[in-house]
Amino acid sequence: MAFGAALVGRLGYGMLGVALLLELSAGGGSLARGGLLATGFGTVSVVLGPARADLVDRWGAGRALPALAAPFAGALLTLACRGGSTNTAALGLLVAAGGATCPPLGPTMRAVWGALAPQEALLQRAFGLDTVAEEVLFLVGPPLAVALDPARALAVAAVLVAAGACALAAAPATRLLAAGGSGGARPARARSGPLSAGGAGVRRAAVAALAVGVCLGAVDLYVLACARQAHHAGAVGWVLAGQSAGSVVGGLVNGRLRWRRPAPARLPLLLAGLAALLCVDAVAAGSLPWLAGCVAATGTLLAPTLSTAYLAAARTAPEGAAARATGWVNSAVNAGSSAGGALASALVGAHVLPVGFLATGAVVGLCAFGAGERGRNG
Repeated sequence: MAFGAALVGRLGYGMLGVALLLELSAGGGSLARGGLLATGFGTVSVVLGPARADLVDRWGAGRALPALAAPFAGALLTLACRGGSTNTAALGLLVAAGGATCPPLGPTMRAVWGALAPQEALLQRAFGLDTVAEEVLFLVGPPLAVALDPARALAVAAVLVAAGACALAAAPATRLLAAGGSGGARPARARSGPLSAGGAGVRRAAVAALAVGVCLGAVDLYVLACARQAHHAGAVGWVLAGQSAGSVVGGLVNGRLRWRRPAPARLPLLLAGLAALLCVDAVAAGSLPWLAGCVAATGTLLAPTLSTAYLAAARTAPEGAAARATGWVNSAVNAGSSAGGALASALVGAHVLPVGFLATGAVVGLCAFGAGERGRNG
């Protein structure tokens, strides 16, 4: 029940980005303004992500998720029913309110997995399944949003997220997260942030997730530029679908493997492999068919790296702080995606495509160093 509820809510998140952009750009608004407001939503959500996850650790999911879902749904439904209003200040306030109160479904579900599957091999499978399912939902969500008119798509996304959050809060398995609490605020405990005294494990996991985000944000734009150079802009969807398919396959395979190294020790190896595959992408950038195959191969390491980062964060988090720890990882991948998009935007206009892939590979390589043993005491 808990996993199904989380999937319903995450489908809403998969629709939300496109639905929000389309709705904010409709009714006489410009695409530029809509994009700026949608970016503001994402920025507020990323910055406050760990704090929202901390509410789950402190209050228990049964209290925290509904408390966040109500204002989140209220803000987005107000946006959807605004009747064509184009008051930028009012829209900005609603967007900020929605971004600030996004229910942390991913971190909560991963904390539930940690409570249900204490053995690392079993938890690895659970996180692999969780990451693959999320990948599929974020692949399906945008077309669903486009199939509806903007206001209706935004309303459906808001309702799905809120309903999923409330159902997850009510699921029997979620009550395991309230162990040690009495329904009120929890007692003081060790902090799980990456800058805290004991946060080296969370920090390395967040660095790895940042690298995955950079790769995702940059490769999307590079593929678009390559397709335009080849005069086949319509192939972008197929190439990126191949990357997602590769990620799904990699995630499923990773979930079945029996690793000898613990999750934190695997992160630099996975990132090094991802950096190497990005360099191969650079060689293939002159040919769209070759690039499609190479991008699909690169995708096979995306889900394994991300699920391993979540696993490392959960395993190194202080007791009672699993949601916050994986919340940092979730925020890191989103922040990395924005940074990767910005990097790609600068490089696509100034250099040939191979340079962009190589630069992104270099960033991922630096993150591999940061996620390694030297990052343990830094």
